[in-house]
Amino acid sequence: MDKIVVLISGRGSNLGAICKAGLADQISCVISNSATAKGLAIATQHNIKTHIIDHKMYKTREDFDANLAKYIDEISPSLVVLAGFMRILTPWFVNHYENKLINIHPSLLPAFIGTSAQ
Repeated sequence: MDKIVVLISGRGSNLGAICKAGLADQISCVISNSATAKGLAIATQHNIKTHIIDHKMYKTREDFDANLAKYIDEISPSLVVLAGFMRILTPWFVNHYENKLINIHPSLLPAFIGTSAQ
């Protein structure tokens, strides 16, 4: 695996598990849609670059996804991991990262939303 980009929204427990599994050195960047996401501290502890793209700064979901994809594409990752990323992404975004995108959220979205869905 060349480069991994991890997207988070909250406390970073999934990111922590990925790092604990020995993959921290393969993560090029952790991106959050929230500046207050506690998982950003986990990335910093592992010397992983962080970046914030606040979804509230965009008028539409499509605008947010396009900006997010633009930033990710600059990194050119082999894998994009949604590790507790609490945004429903547009079909365009999902298709853009076909065969490179994995969601490790523990529930079926959008039917069961939130951190306690399971």
